[in-house]
Amino acid sequence: MVCGGFACSKNALCALNVVYMLVSLLLIGVAAWGKGLGLVSSIHIIGGVIAVGVFLLLIAVAGLVGAVNHHQVLLFFILGVWLAMRFRNQKDPRANPSAFL
Repeated sequence: MVCGGFACSKNALCALNVVYMLVSLLLIGVAAWGKGLGLVSSIHIIGGVIAVGVFLLLIAVAGLVGAVNHHQVLLFFILGVWLAMRFRNQKDPRANPSAFL
């Protein structure tokens, strides 16, 4: 069979999201393991790593559900968040050069 169409991209997106889920669970597990053994004493570092892991897990689950159910809104959700963060503090070229939107 030729890899083409939505079936191949669906399988690739599912596999990629499963990998992302494993990475996020690894982040959460390593942070909890490091805190449990006392290797890391800073609660801010542990909290940050766990927060990144949970955020990645939520995005991966949304992407996996979107890929399985052919749901375009969920598929374009790691893109909408990225665009919002990228362009939220862009300057308006028509306004005062020192002013932000």
